[in-house]
Amino acid sequence: MFKKINIKTDERGLLFRKGSYVKLLQPGTYRFSPFSEDTVEVLTITKPFHVQGKDLQLFMQDERLLQELDVVQAQDHEYVLHYENGQFVSLLTAGSYAFWNVLKKHTYIRIDIRNPELPTEVDLAVLPRLASYLQAFEVANHESGALYYNHVMQRELAPGKYYFWRGPVSVAVKTVDLRQQQMDMTGQEMMTEDKVTLRLNFVCQYRIVQPLRVLEIRSFEEQLYIQLQLILREYVGTLKLDDLLKMKQEIAAFVLSRLNEKSEEYGVRFLSAGVKDIILPGDIKEIMNTVLLAEKKAQANIITRREETASTRSLLNTAKLMDENMTLYRLKELEFLEKICEKIGTISLTGGGNLLEQLNSLLGDKSAGKV
Repeated sequence: MFKKINIKTDERGLLFRKGSYVKLLQPGTYRFSPFSEDTVEVLTITKPFHVQGKDLQLFMQDERLLQELDVVQAQDHEYVLHYENGQFVSLLTAGSYAFWNVLKKHTYIRIDIRNPELPTEVDLAVLPRLASYLQAFEVANHESGALYYNHVMQRELAPGKYYFWRGPVSVAVKTVDLRQQQMDMTGQEMMTEDKVTLRLNFVCQYRIVQPLRVLEIRSFEEQLYIQLQLILREYVGTLKLDDLLKMKQEIAAFVLSRLNEKSEEYGVRFLSAGVKDIILPGDIKEIMNTVLLAEKKAQANIITRREETASTRSLLNTAKLMDENMTLYRLKELEFLEKICEKIGTISLTGGGNLLEQLNSLLGDKSAGKV
């Protein structure tokens, strides 16, 4: 009795004789003698071509078989994206692959992973299925990025999300914040020209305008801080304490001007600067308080003397006018009388004499209710 083998439409058969490949068998029915040493490996053409225990190269001499196969060779430095009828199927790493081209159309995108950046022809929709082969970096809207391959800077990156292949080239992205930033110098001890040690709180605002330049500077913020410190020491060291306190507003203008001279070197633009506090030592503060109190007392005494002098001068002028004008003298008498009437109820005047003198004596006698 013969051995019968049926090969369906979506199948192909591989004929082996004594373990060696002979030829491709198309769909149909095949009969073999029971004593024959022929065997048939039946493969489904909707799946990749693969024969267990056999290397693909064993079948590459069969021209008939090769007509129905797509053979793909991926090199060590390559990834191959495999598509069937335009739909992504899998990623192929280094090796040899074969796919039946009878029912499906196969297309491929070859990726050289020595260039890690994702090519534009790769649809972003398939990236979740490639997650283990990719690494992603994000540059925020307020940032600028710098791309490095094997620690060598390649180019500047605008805000966005970037994907790179995992492979022989190490990829890194460094970001720089482009928003306005503030640098605070707190409790910085400095000495004035007259050897007074004080503490200064200073602040300045800046914005990075050359991010790649900033990334070239090691410990950028620390170097910026030291530069500010040196400029302040230079300025404070040339002034005496009294002058420094008077010129407090000018410190900011001087420092901002000097910082902007260095702006190109650091890749930044300094926007503003100012002194927050000048903190004096305790003994200096007591001395200044004593001086301030003495100055205020002296000012108060000057004001008092000035007012007394003005009052005396006014009285002298009034007396001269009264001496020269009897009508004014009489009006002054009546003014005195009005003041007296405010203090007592009834007034009786007897005898002669100067009316003003009598009224003046009455005004001085406060104990009597009636005269």
